[in-house]
Amino acid sequence: MQFQLTEEHLMIQKAARDFAQNECLPGVIERDEHQKFPREQILKLAELGFMGMMVSPDYGGAGMDTISYVLAMEEVSKIDASVSVAMSVNNSLVCWGLEKFGSEEQKQKYLVPLAQGRKNGELHIGAFLLSEPEAGSDATSQRTYAEDKGDHYILNGTKNWITNGSSASTYLVMAQSDIAKGSKGINAFIVEKSWPGVAVGAKENKLGIRGSDTHTITFTDVKVPKENRLGGDGFGFTFAMKTLAGGRIGIASQALGIASGAYELALKYSKERKAFGKEIMHHQAIQFKLADMATRIECARLLCLKSAWEKDQHLDYTLSSSMAKVFASETAMWVATEAVQVHGGYGFVKEYHVERLMRDAKITQIYEGTSEVQRIVISRSILK
Repeated sequence: MQFQLTEEHLMIQKAARDFAQNECLPGVIERDEHQKFPREQILKLAELGFMGMMVSPDYGGAGMDTISYVLAMEEVSKIDASVSVAMSVNNSLVCWGLEKFGSEEQKQKYLVPLAQGRKNGELHIGAFLLSEPEAGSDATSQRTYAEDKGDHYILNGTKNWITNGSSASTYLVMAQSDIAKGSKGINAFIVEKSWPGVAVGAKENKLGIRGSDTHTITFTDVKVPKENRLGGDGFGFTFAMKTLAGGRIGIASQALGIASGAYELALKYSKERKAFGKEIMHHQAIQFKLADMATRIECARLLCLKSAWEKDQHLDYTLSSSMAKVFASETAMWVATEAVQVHGGYGFVKEYHVERLMRDAKITQIYEGTSEVQRIVISRSILK
């Protein structure tokens, strides 16, 4: 494993940083305040090739590696996690799942426009539908049911906490088809939002990532063609688990970016704010906070890059991605809270940004499997 980034990686990192500063920073407070979906920003991300970063150029993607993805996610997340979570879902869960497990026909029909992030000039992104009101992220407890009708399935059920819920055109849906088989009776389907019987609920009013559109999606007698099933009959649970492992890298990178953004704001403020006759960076209490922030962020970054490297090397990255997700998300919450403390009273008002980063940080400990769930994954691995 190389600890020095290549010229290509540095170029991608700079492009993502420039995009975040020039396109995401203006209006970010207003978008958060009014829960405005960052459609224009995501369309511009698509123009950069960042909505299908790791997809092969054969299917409309940019053909970049996972390390490039981590670098871009960190830079965008420093400024607006509502933009980066849409980017994460489309890359890590939707595009990767389709490219890895989809048929050639499915890739041509669905993956190509999703990797480009647009279709006929309009935004075109995907969503991953696993969570349910009573099942959370437990893929073994699906209540959504897909009844096999021979050449098609009839889909009924409810999915909640769906990122890109109203903005997505294509859904990857996990559903039970044979309750007696348990997890081996679960299937994964490609469902188009425009199909009859698909309904999008009201947008959730959230603590953080308020620009991101999180919705409940319901299915009432939705006819799903057999050719829209991903993999063989009963492959859905395996599909969800393998896809979520890559999704954890994206969320860990988002958490890393939130932490980095909060730290950089705290560092800058410490050089400007004076107390007791000198800049607060000269007070040991602040120095210790900044030192701990920088150390934890670097540890989180190395974990994210290690899991990305393992994925690129086609190694098993289940353990490393879970470790990265746990540590980076807890680092994000801690660093953002400390950044508010460094700012004092100014950290409590919106114009200094750190209070928003603190609110955004919390969700990284919850979605893609809570920190507690990830600790179960880690403990199972180390206790084998």
